[in-house]
Amino acid sequence: MAIDLKLFEPWVKNTLMETLDIKITHAAEGELDATMPVSPKNHQPYGLLHGGATAALAETIGSFGSVLLVDREKYAVVGIKLDCSHIRSTKSGIVTGKGKIIHQGRSTHLWEINVYDDQDRLLSSCRLTNFIKAL
Repeated sequence: MAIDLKLFEPWVKNTLMETLDIKITHAAEGELDATMPVSPKNHQPYGLLHGGATAALAETIGSFGSVLLVDREKYAVVGIKLDCSHIRSTKSGIVTGKGKIIHQGRSTHLWEINVYDDQDRLLSSCRLTNFIKAL
């Protein structure tokens, strides 16, 4: 079942997601997709998409995805490990991250996030482990 994307608006304001113009495009239980434009503000010195910006996109996807799976009044989601393999890069366009949960335990969630360019070529393959912390 799809989730209303307006839910994310207050969480994005004045954050890195707003700075990088990350937009959630699809959210359902156990999956979340987002886009990010590629421009000089997220390039590395060679004019390519910075791996750290790609990592920020992946962590945003997995973190928000886990937030949707917990009782937000009782638990916080914090990323504890992010592993990204950058296979290729891009200089412009829009990149899309597609995330799916692999493991949903009581205290940890594991997400697989793949990032694609606007020609649907795989740029990065990432895994994020989140800790589900009682408030």
